[in-house]
Amino acid sequence: MPQTTINCPRCRQPIAANVEQLFDVSHDPGAKQRLLGGIANHVRCPYCGYEGLLATPIVYHDADKELLLTHFPAELNLPVQEQEKLMGPLINQVLNHLPPEKRKAYLFKPQSHLTHQSLIERILSADGITPEMIKAQQERLNLIDRLLQVASVDARSEMIKQNTTLLDGEFFALFSRLLQASITSGQEGLAQQMTAVQEQLLKESELGRQIKAAVSEMEAAAKSLQEAGKELTRDKLLELIIAAPNEERLKALVSLARGGIDYIFFQTLSERIDKTRDDEKKKLEVLREQLLDFTNEIDRQIEERYKVAQAFLEELLKQPDIRKTTQENLARFNDITVSLLNTMLRNATDKKDAKLLQKLQQITEVLKEASAPPPEMALIEKLLAATDEASIDKLLQENEALVNDDFMQALSGFVAQMDTQAQAKDISPEDKTIMERLQTVYRVALKFSMRKKMR
Repeated sequence: MPQTTINCPRCRQPIAANVEQLFDVSHDPGAKQRLLGGIANHVRCPYCGYEGLLATPIVYHDADKELLLTHFPAELNLPVQEQEKLMGPLINQVLNHLPPEKRKAYLFKPQSHLTHQSLIERILSADGITPEMIKAQQERLNLIDRLLQVASVDARSEMIKQNTTLLDGEFFALFSRLLQASITSGQEGLAQQMTAVQEQLLKESELGRQIKAAVSEMEAAAKSLQEAGKELTRDKLLELIIAAPNEERLKALVSLARGGIDYIFFQTLSERIDKTRDDEKKKLEVLREQLLDFTNEIDRQIEERYKVAQAFLEELLKQPDIRKTTQENLARFNDITVSLLNTMLRNATDKKDAKLLQKLQQITEVLKEASAPPPEMALIEKLLAATDEASIDKLLQENEALVNDDFMQALSGFVAQMDTQAQAKDISPEDKTIMERLQTVYRVALKFSMRKKMR
């Protein structure tokens, strides 16, 4: 976002701000997230502490949904002619980004919105998200906030009883995402607090108990499959499925072992049905129908995920700056997206489609860069492989710029972690060797860091 100097809306002091007025999703897919996430045009005054959204004209464009939206803040108090002078160049930029064949009638009838909130709601409604859904999500967030503010277990129990309608799948998914975010951001206190609240929610709410039971059955199913190990034949898998104590265990087994439940598996089950009689035969016939339903549902979900991944990659390949767009959408890559990307690479190679191959390789390069360990971690690995203290010191000198307080703190954390593991249990000779090397590396690095600071 371009940075400029503005006057603080409260104290009128000049401050630096990132101002963004054109959000052309068709040209810049990351623009939508910046607008919806409240990142764009967010200002904070270092003088008076004011923090909020900057009142500025906005043009939003999404060619796929044929949306051209505008918002001109009423507080700017400008006449219509002046508004049009400011909006005109932004809309012209939208037109210039589009090839002539994609310029449709909607571009000449932009939808204006009086408030920033109504603009956001219109964008979300185009994604199928209604104002009611937005309100429900805000209510879930408010409930999570209240649960975290209450210290008493009894008070939380009463709050859980009074808000059963909000404790749905969306609530638990949202809570899980927030908990994971607190962990990855290093907020240990909040993470511990949220973990305690989550345990209470799983124990005291109806859906929570169902989720806990499903997780328990999934763990039990995974354990039974692991115990089978190399002896996990189709016959053994069939025995585990027949012996499943409930439907949740059955679903878990099917989910974990879908690859083994193939045509031959069903043929084996049918042969067994033919050899049985009466109640046992009916039981197995019902089981066969359940398995068909479960596997069909799993296959349908996988197919849907492949369709989403296919559409995402195709759209990515149309972007003028593939590397930049890939970096902005790393969160959308999962196992299926990467698998499909690899398939597209193989097909492009086989067909000798150099143009497509070059585009696909740009995506893979960004993914490799994103998955590569930080330079500090790579240096620690090199240091652990060094044969003596002289070699360690030489590596530190060659990478002096990386040896800072953050590096030393990370190294200290590894030493403390290994020491804790050593005290908790008898460690293997290999782990003991690694621990000794790590302690040597830390000792040499500490001396090097102290020498560096004394220069």
